[in-house]
Amino acid sequence: MPLVRVDALRADGERLDALGRAVHDALVQTLGFPPDDRFQILASHDGASGTLRYDNYLGDRDDDLVFVAITLRSGRTTAQKQALYRRIAELAHEYAGTEPRNVFVTLTENESSDWSLGDGVAQYVGSGRNTPERGNGTSSCR
Repeated sequence: MPLVRVDALRADGERLDALGRAVHDALVQTLGFPPDDRFQILASHDGASGTLRYDNYLGDRDDDLVFVAITLRSGRTTAQKQALYRRIAELAHEYAGTEPRNVFVTLTENESSDWSLGDGVAQYVGSGRNTPERGNGTSSCR
């Protein structure tokens, strides 16, 4: 179960939706998450009451910059993470017209006990839900 946050500058609802779909489709395609496993926070910043700050460290960016923060359970290989980053950038360009150079992604990994999906319960603890990834044939936990 990933939790995704997408922040973009002056993005309308259509662009935010496209960026959210890009990240979700990339997670499904590269890491094997189920299609109905979507938890996202999509935020637009107007440049006045909220904005994004960036410089050109390791690349040239412009105001089309998109920050993508993904929190998920640990267990992915470096190759899987690289495939995810690449696919997010490709789909953000395809769906939202965002140049791949403007797609900034971070992953934060944690453990099963770090999640509560409601009711004040840690559903992944002792429930048998700490199971191998569905759909990609790996033994990594979601």
